[in-house]
Amino acid sequence: MSSHIASMPFPARLRTELKLDHTLLALVLALLLGGFVILASASISISDNATDNPFFYLQRQLVAAVIGTIAAGVCLFIPMQVWRNLGPLMLLLAFALLVVVLFPGIGYEVNGARRWVRVGIMNLQVSEPARLCILMYLAGYLVRRNKPLREGFMGFLRPMLVLTIACVLLLGEPDFGAAIVLLATALVMLFIAGARIRDFIVFFSTAVIAMAALAITSPYRMKRLTGFLDPWADPYNSGFQLTQSLIAIGRGEWFGVGLGESVQKLFYLPEAHTDFVFAVFAEEFGLFGSLILIGLFLALLWRVFRLGMKAHESERFFEAYLAIGLGTWLGLQAFINIGVNMGLLPTKGLTLPLISYGRSSLIITMICIGLLQRIHHELVVDAKPVNRKRGRRK
Repeated sequence: MSSHIASMPFPARLRTELKLDHTLLALVLALLLGGFVILASASISISDNATDNPFFYLQRQLVAAVIGTIAAGVCLFIPMQVWRNLGPLMLLLAFALLVVVLFPGIGYEVNGARRWVRVGIMNLQVSEPARLCILMYLAGYLVRRNKPLREGFMGFLRPMLVLTIACVLLLGEPDFGAAIVLLATALVMLFIAGARIRDFIVFFSTAVIAMAALAITSPYRMKRLTGFLDPWADPYNSGFQLTQSLIAIGRGEWFGVGLGESVQKLFYLPEAHTDFVFAVFAEEFGLFGSLILIGLFLALLWRVFRLGMKAHESERFFEAYLAIGLGTWLGLQAFINIGVNMGLLPTKGLTLPLISYGRSSLIITMICIGLLQRIHHELVVDAKPVNRKRGRRK
């Protein structure tokens, strides 16, 4: 059978050998295509005003989608064992990116935040690849050092020190939202790997106090917090963005005002095509459309977490921890973005995965999907579980 497959033409061999999760693929395509549609609508006015090209941002997003798809395709052919072995190098790459972006002349500054470096034809937001690299390293660490993690504080402390350094560098940009998502995702992975509850309590208490201190002592973060608590108290200043978002969502009512008919995107709602694209979506498609979008995200998360559980049952613990981490990252970021748009959370500069304009975010998200498809492929192809050092919560 193997010789027959090897003798096939290359395209036929790909179809025979690659085992894709078609449900996951369909969910991603649905979100991606929906993202293109709403991005075209949300960005048409600002694109036309800034560049005289009404589809400027859509065209750039399409290019990013092509790059991301190619990168995901490459990941499909790289065994997960390779990524596991590259863990320490991935961590060094993450720290290098997070440090380099802080240097003037290298890091590209927008609205007071230095989060981007110029790479070829685009500005790369370094927090996106850095977080992926750190999660890959952490998944490998949880396999290598699982027993010390479950039995002693030092096994828990070492990854926490790595995460603390990464979060400090992210806050230096500053990128408070990325730091929160990275830390929360890592804690979920540690919990799944069997870390002791008392270690979580100690670290979580310290982290909450530190984050609260940062929010209180930073004027612009405090302004965002107070604006979130009562945006209507200052609707033309600190609460402007949130009030305009709530107006957009309210105008959508049950079934929306129709595709392309949003009023709030016409220079009323800032960042209508990026952080607040969900508000435009809710205005144009209403509560019914919003529930469908949220349902697609929930289905995507269910599929990813199901993949992680299957990997755990097959004793592929690196793949299990990585899948759970990637699913938590995507789900938490979507939850925060939608929560911010609805006034449930303070404003954060986080995109809605696969929907918002953001080339770095889209490319890295597509790479994550490629990695998840590779995990699925290996689980299907390998009939016998691979015996590996593991840690299961007792």
